[in-house]
Amino acid sequence: MAKAATTPELVQAITDHLGQTQNHVSRLEECFEHLNASSRGKRCKGMEGLIEEGRKRSRRKARGVVKDAGLIAAAQRVEHYEISGYGTAKTMASLLGLDDVADLLDETLGEEEEADKLLSQIAMDQVNPQALSVGNGEGWSRRTNLKTRTRARKWKTFSALQSLA
Repeated sequence: MAKAATTPELVQAITDHLGQTQNHVSRLEECFEHLNASSRGKRCKGMEGLIEEGRKRSRRKARGVVKDAGLIAAAQRVEHYEISGYGTAKTMASLLGLDDVADLLDETLGEEEEADKLLSQIAMDQVNPQALSVGNGEGWSRRTNLKTRTRARKWKTFSALQSLA
């Protein structure tokens, strides 16, 4: 995803979070050690679907900030899925009195929540306003009649928003 992004802050956020993910894996392995359990698990079809959706979004023909808006939407879907999983696992560990495991999961949960907040900030402060201005037809010639410009703006805005869904 970082290769497909064009906004420098988005590229940095994706790259930084990829580095954090290595720490998440290490913490999960430590959790399994505390539980005397194997860290080898089943493949998660839900996460695989979200990752594939992100890959498709990164290959779309949209350009610049419009593509970045779609990438943020896809990345946040992954973050929300992870937040849900880590939050549930942390709660279960706490209820079972596995405080060491709960603390490890809480650390990762906090990092996932921070990543989500950062993506929201990048989207709200930079990417989405710019993407919507592209979708609203900025730069249209004054000679283009008002009715045509209005239809084009609505269509471009709808298309930009649809690419986020």
